[in-house]
Amino acid sequence: MKYRNKTVVASVTGLTLEGMDIMFISFAMSLIVADFNVGLTTGGLISSVTNIGMLVGGMIFGILADRFGRVRVFTYTIFLFAIGTALTGVAANIEQVYIFRFIAGLGAGGEYGIGMALVAEAWPKNKQGRASSYVSVGAQFGVIIAAILSSILLPLFGWRALFFVGVIPVIFAYFVRKNLKESPAWLAAQKQKPSIQKQGKLIQLVNTPKMALTTAGLAIMATVQIAGYNGLMIWLPTMLQRTQGLSVSSSAIWTISTAVGMILGMLTFGRFIDRFGLKTAYGIFLLASAAAVFLYAYATGSAGVLIGGAIVGFFSNGMFAGYGALISRFYRVDIRSTATNSIFNFGRAVGGLSPILVGFILEHATMSVAMLYLAGLYCISFIVMLSLRGDKQGTGRGHEINKVSEAV
Repeated sequence: MKYRNKTVVASVTGLTLEGMDIMFISFAMSLIVADFNVGLTTGGLISSVTNIGMLVGGMIFGILADRFGRVRVFTYTIFLFAIGTALTGVAANIEQVYIFRFIAGLGAGGEYGIGMALVAEAWPKNKQGRASSYVSVGAQFGVIIAAILSSILLPLFGWRALFFVGVIPVIFAYFVRKNLKESPAWLAAQKQKPSIQKQGKLIQLVNTPKMALTTAGLAIMATVQIAGYNGLMIWLPTMLQRTQGLSVSSSAIWTISTAVGMILGMLTFGRFIDRFGLKTAYGIFLLASAAAVFLYAYATGSAGVLIGGAIVGFFSNGMFAGYGALISRFYRVDIRSTATNSIFNFGRAVGGLSPILVGFILEHATMSVAMLYLAGLYCISFIVMLSLRGDKQGTGRGHEINKVSEAV
C-alpha cells in the first residue's frame, strides 16, 4: 500500500506542474499576443506547438520508459520541462515562444504516460479507476495555483514572471520522483525481455486489425478530450472577458470555480468506472458534457457563469480521470507506457489544434458557435466509445506479468 500511495503522490505532483504551466499560457495569452503584436489565431498556435512537442516526447520517452524503466526516464523528462518553462520567460519573439514551448512539451509529454503507467501497475484492476482519478486531479490543482499566481503576478510583473515561478515546483518534483522505486510489474516484465523486444514498440499498437482499430478509437477519444479541454480553458477566460465584461481577476475566480467542478467530476468519474464499468461511465459523462457545453453558451450573470462553469468542468473534464485506466485495459505491461504516451499525446497534438479553430471561430462568429463545435466533439467521442471491443493485448505470460501489480 505504501508503494501505491507513493506512485499517486509522485504522479499528482507531475500533473500539478503540467496543469499550472498550461494555464499560465491561458492567463498570459492576451498579454503575449499584445506584446508580440500577433492575432488570436497565431496566439492559439502556442498551445498547439506545445502539444506537438508532447506527442514527440510522449513517443520517445514512452519507448524509453518501457525499455529502461519508468522512474529512471522520468528524470530526463522533468529536466526538459523545466528548461522549456524557464526559457519561455525570456523569449524575444513569438517564434522563440514556439520553440521553447515545444521543448517544454517534450518533457511534459513523457511525464504523463510514465506516471499513469506507474499507477496502473501499482493498483489492482478494481481500484484503477479511483487511483487514476486521484492522479488526474493534480492537473486541476495546477489550474488553481496558476489562477492565484496569475491574478497576483500579472498586474505587478507581467507574463514573463509566471514562467520563472513555474520552475521552482518542477525542481521539487524531481526530488519526489528520485525517491520512488521502480515498478515491480515492469521489473518482472524484464525477465521476458528477449521474447518481447523482437517487435518494435510502436508497431505493437497496430500489429493486428483489432488492435489497430482499438488504438485508433482510443486516439480519437483522447483527441476529443484534449480538444474540449483546451478549447474551453484556453479561450473561455477571454470569451467571458468579452461577453460578460469580466476582469482578469474575475476570470481567475471563474477558472477556480471550473477547476473545483473538474476535481469533483474526476473523483466521481473514478468511482463510476470501478462500480459501473468504463463504457457506462464514459457514456453518461460524454452525453452530459455535450449538453452542458452547449447550454453554457446561454449562461448569464455572475451566478450563472460560475455555476455553469463548474457543471461544464464536472462533466467535460471529469472524464480525464479515466484515460489511465482506460488505456491500460488494452495493453500489456511491456508496452503500456508507450501506448499511454503515444495515444494520449497524439490526442494532445491533434486536439491541441482546437484553440486555433476556436480562435478563428471567435474572430468570425459568436461564442454560441464555438460552444456548439465543442459539444459536437463529445458526441463524436460517444459514438467511437461504443465501438471499442476487447481488453488487454495478448494473454499467457504477458497476462501473468500484469498480476504482479495486484500483489504490490
